[in-house]
Amino acid sequence: MLQLSNIYKTFNAGTINEVLALLDVSLTIEEGSFVCVLGTNGSGKSTLLNAVAGTFTPDAGTILLNSRNITRWPEHKRASQIGRVFQNPFSGTAPGMSIAENLSLAAKRGKKRGLGWGLPASVVRELKSKVKDLNMGLEDRLDTPIGKLSGGQRQALTLLMASWLKPDLLLLDEHTAALDPKTASKVIELTERIVTEGQLTTLMVTHSMQQAVNLGDRVIMMHQGRIKYDFRGEEKKRLKVPDLLALFDEIRRKDQIDTGVAELLLNTYV
Repeated sequence: MLQLSNIYKTFNAGTINEVLALLDVSLTIEEGSFVCVLGTNGSGKSTLLNAVAGTFTPDAGTILLNSRNITRWPEHKRASQIGRVFQNPFSGTAPGMSIAENLSLAAKRGKKRGLGWGLPASVVRELKSKVKDLNMGLEDRLDTPIGKLSGGQRQALTLLMASWLKPDLLLLDEHTAALDPKTASKVIELTERIVTEGQLTTLMVTHSMQQAVNLGDRVIMMHQGRIKYDFRGEEKKRLKVPDLLALFDEIRRKDQIDTGVAELLLNTYV
């Protein structure tokens, strides 16, 4: 279970570039839940994910993962409990190392690791079996450097690496945004299978409203650093893309009205 309580984060505080990124965000994600987070650029969705990942420390508030207070844990310490797939297919892997070597490192995440001259045959067989399940035709290319693979192949392997040890929490950071539609669809299918089969507690940031309505059991919409809407249960099951579009339009109209009122008040007292 992930619990965020009253999280605040301001970047460049006290300067002309000050950004109020997270404003009193509280959120509980039950074990096994698959939550999609939507929002426009600057809404706070990626900042929320980075707060959980440990990219920075919140200005205020607490973050609990399975009742452990990880608020001030550095990112590397959280890595044993949290798996993450980044937007960039070239992040999260060692491009000069082979598929087998990258996966072997993932299998030892959070454990003591040593250096050896090669991988035992039993380990190679396990790696080959798991890679074959990706249906990417990579099971006979374990010695290929990951840097030579396509973005889709690399993202599929990164997803496998992040979920290998069944982390307490899986973070998906717009992990199909850099892929072409056909490849993105294939990676999403793989994502759904891995999350469902592993019953992984998952937080996925996405720009795709179609992904949000099709995947998981909950949709959160963020705006200006706050959680604006939270759909779950039957309400989530009934949710359609036109519903989300209407909500985005409503938010945009309200912003325009608020800006207009502020300008009117400013002009009145100048």
